[in-house]
Formats: sequence, C-alpha cells, structure tokens
Amino acid sequence: MVSSRPVPILAVLLGLGGLIPFIGFAVLAVSGNDGGLGTIGLSPRLILSAYGAVIASFLGGIRWGAAAARDGGSADYLIAIVPSLVAWTALALPTPWDLRVLGVLVLGWGLVDQDLPRRGLVPRWLGHLRLALSGIAGAALLVAA
Repeated sequence: MVSSRPVPILAVLLGLGGLIPFIGFAVLAVSGNDGGLGTIGLSPRLILSAYGAVIASFLGGIRWGAAAARDGGSADYLIAIVPSLVAWTALALPTPWDLRVLGVLVLGWGLVDQDLPRRGLVPRWLGHLRLALSGIAGAALLVAA
C-alpha cells in the first residue's frame, strides 16, 4: 500500500500550470476573440481541442505508469489506452462534439482513476489532485464547446 504523504508542491504547481491553456483558450473561444491566432491560421478552439487530446493521452499514461511501477495487472494496461483512443476520435468529430467528448472524457477519467489510490498504486494525494484538475479542465472544455 502506498503511504499517505504530503502533496509535492511541484506537482500542485505543474498541475495548476497545466490548467492555464484550458482556461485561457476556453475564455478566448467563448469570447470570440482569437487572440491574434487567426493571423497564423489557428483558433483558440482548435488549440484547446488539441491540448485536451494531448492531456487526455497523458492521463492514460498515468495509469500505465502506475500499473508498470506497482504490478497493476493486464486490465490497467488495457484501460490506460482508452483516453488516447477516445481523444483521437474526438479530434475527428464536428463542432461542438469534439470538445464535448473531450470534456466528458477528462471529467470522467478523474473519477475512473480514483481506484488507483484505493488499490495502493498511487499516493492518496494524487487522487485528490486529479479530481480537482480534471474537474476544472473538463469544465473548461465543456464551456468552450
């Protein structure tokens, strides 16, 4: 079992930093301001969906890494690839379904991964941090949809 230890401040800071693109590009997308991205052929919405897909893949990597480090089992490896596959599919969906699927995925994956601390595969603090970060990131994706 993984012991209960304090949350590393760097994990919190990096997690919060990872929310900046979610919040910033969601605000731009909702406001209709492209922040000058149109001059290079991009939009806040496009960048938000790409970032959401990358982060969703990263979330699957957390489970993969936990399974590898703590002998989680075959099911964990199979479950770990789901976010990447769903996120990749979401990128091919029309507006607003792309961000809706990504938002639900990120929100839901925060809940799915709550079994990891219960099973002792990751520290307890990671479960709490994941819920908070996934909640904010998923909400930003859904608001921008």
